[in-house]
Amino acid sequence: MANIKSAKKRILVINKKTERNKAIRSKVKTYIKKVYAAIDTNDKAAANVALNEAISELSKAASKGVYHKSTASRKISRMTKAVNAIQ
Repeated sequence: MANIKSAKKRILVINKKTERNKAIRSKVKTYIKKVYAAIDTNDKAAANVALNEAISELSKAASKGVYHKSTASRKISRMTKAVNAIQ
């Protein structure tokens, strides 16, 4: 355990950021699951709506530094490709 005051503060700050990042990651995963659930039911309209919401959340997460921008782009690209493949 830290003894120096600044080190104790850093621990508190890191814990706050960790909780925030966990919450954002969880939210993004939920939106991604909604997209793939709509794809599994072959509902193109619902998939497009879910895709737009997921893209928005992923972009926000990437801009806040929760996800690397390349990771967010890759996930968006794969979801878009899957939605476009629905007949």
